[in-house]
Amino acid sequence: MGPQPQLLSLPRLCLLLLLVLFSFLAGAQAQRLGLPEETARNAGERATSAQLAVSDWSRDDLRRLWAELRAMDGSQGALPQALQPPVEPAAWSPVRLPDFRQRSASGGRLADESRFQMRWYRFSYMPPEGRWPTSVALYMPRVVGMAAAVLVRTEEGWRPVFDNQSGAREQWVRPLWAVFPGAFTEKQGARAIEVIVAVPVLEGSFFSVSTAWLGAREDLEPLHDARWALQIGVPQATGMLLVVLGLFAFTLWLQRREEPAYLLFALAAVAWLVRNLHYHVDLPSTRLGLEWFWWLTHASMSWVMLLTFVFALRFARRGAPRFERLMAGFVLLSSALTMPVVVDFLDPLVLQHMVNALVGTVGTAFVALVALRDGSRELRLIAAALAVGLLLGIHDLGLLAGWGWSEHIYLMPFATLVIVGSFLYAVQQRFLGALRQVEHANDQLAQRLAEQGAQLQTQHERLSEAERQQALLLERQRLMQDMHDGLGSSLLSAMVAVEQGSMQQEQVVEVLRECVDDLRLVIDSLEPVGHDLVSLLATMRYRLGKRLQAGGLMLEWDVQDLPPLEWLEPPDALHVLRLLQEALNNALKHARASRVRIVTRDLGSKVEIRVEDDGLGFDLETVQKGRGLRSQQKRAQRLGGSLHVDSRPGHGTQLSLRLPVRRRPPAEAPRQQVSG
Repeated sequence: MGPQPQLLSLPRLCLLLLLVLFSFLAGAQAQRLGLPEETARNAGERATSAQLAVSDWSRDDLRRLWAELRAMDGSQGALPQALQPPVEPAAWSPVRLPDFRQRSASGGRLADESRFQMRWYRFSYMPPEGRWPTSVALYMPRVVGMAAAVLVRTEEGWRPVFDNQSGAREQWVRPLWAVFPGAFTEKQGARAIEVIVAVPVLEGSFFSVSTAWLGAREDLEPLHDARWALQIGVPQATGMLLVVLGLFAFTLWLQRREEPAYLLFALAAVAWLVRNLHYHVDLPSTRLGLEWFWWLTHASMSWVMLLTFVFALRFARRGAPRFERLMAGFVLLSSALTMPVVVDFLDPLVLQHMVNALVGTVGTAFVALVALRDGSRELRLIAAALAVGLLLGIHDLGLLAGWGWSEHIYLMPFATLVIVGSFLYAVQQRFLGALRQVEHANDQLAQRLAEQGAQLQTQHERLSEAERQQALLLERQRLMQDMHDGLGSSLLSAMVAVEQGSMQQEQVVEVLRECVDDLRLVIDSLEPVGHDLVSLLATMRYRLGKRLQAGGLMLEWDVQDLPPLEWLEPPDALHVLRLLQEALNNALKHARASRVRIVTRDLGSKVEIRVEDDGLGFDLETVQKGRGLRSQQKRAQRLGGSLHVDSRPGHGTQLSLRLPVRRRPPAEAPRQQVSG
């Protein structure tokens, strides 16, 4: 095995997460969004105070204003009277920025009889040393109202340079950015430019107006772009990242249905995408559609947290089904009760955030308790990440409710990255743990296989030795039986005849010579011939050649190459030799032949051995009744072959032995018949 990858330890990983969190908090609280102090000072003037005037409006006044602005659409016509700021000095009073009003739990519902306020914020700007840049821009980190408008005083009066009525509903995250054309500043000379930001708000409802930056466009644009990236770009990228991870987790779950954690992660990614729909789609234009949209996005946060907690508990050694059922029931009930058509005495948005805060606090506390009790490193890391997410969620709740930090950015997208990072770490640890278990199991299996292999090898050696001993015993018994039936019988008969005086010396010598020949055949059958029938016949020729020659019998050798017979073992070889020995003895003793010929032929699936002599021959009908030919038939059958004898008186004898190249087991070998 190669070296294992070095992973971050838990303390180091927690420290890294804290550093990331601190950097995000610092960036959120820095009003210059990370720009160096000197760069921010040179970017323009930051207005922390302004002149404020307030006018009471009705819904009809607000509708008429936006209709007239749309009709102007950048033309040089007169500014609508409704948008003309107050001219009396007494209407204006100083105000500190940021200016905001906290959200009321019973307010925020938009009805037809609702009253509005138009809040006018007036600034003045003079560039350093009176040198006007090519274009001047206004940047405000956050203006939460109902579609702000930016006015600039010219020689002809107040002129609109910006209105965000098309994106008014996204003001809660979108920074205000207005660029003044050069025509507005070319004629200013040594005079300061006057700017008014008109912000309509619902009477008694939440609003927030941040500090304002006025200066050259090229200097302020980095501030606006950085704010846009942190507050809109990062959440959009996080949502897309979770969609990709969710799809990947869903495909894993399809392959491994027994792992519900993958499905939980995929569902949590979908719920998070619903939670952040306002970053990806245009909001509904009707009041009822907007209320349902905000209910859907805010209620889905409870489902995100529920799925997150259930997913985290998959890393505990013991499950918590009762807690999961109670939490799911509460989230389902609260989602139903916070629908816009159900609750009318409280702001549904505030109520939903209260539910989310309760779900987040209880769920995080329970997971932390299980993590401390369970002792799982992965679950403890997830619990720490959930605690960080809860703190950042409280920050966002305070920002949304108007408790303070009005210019901070929303940090839940960054909390999501921290939590997802802890999930990925936990999944990675579980995956590596599974790999280690598999490797350990493989090592144990290999060890057991090696032990069993050694045992099998030992048993095989013992079995081989037992088989060898049994083969030796069987061979010894075969030799003893063969010598008893052949050599022993001949010697015993000769001994009895000698004792009785009925056998002459020449006959005794002949019997002894036959016994020696028989003994040599037995010895030759034991020699390794490598299943080669030709080598076996050559050995027999060497043993019997001199005896045939001494008996006046000329041997003709017509032996061709034959295929090896895999079944030819010593017992079979002895049968072959005895068959041929019997044929040669008959030619030598009884046939009175002068010539004998041995022939071999390859017949494909069989091989043939023929012994032909030119002796007296005999009548087959008479000889078949004898025991000698029946004995030869039995030997041929044991070999799985066939024996054919052809002889006529006065025309010699031909014995043909045919043997199979591949022999079936003895139980399957057919019985052979002898034909004449």
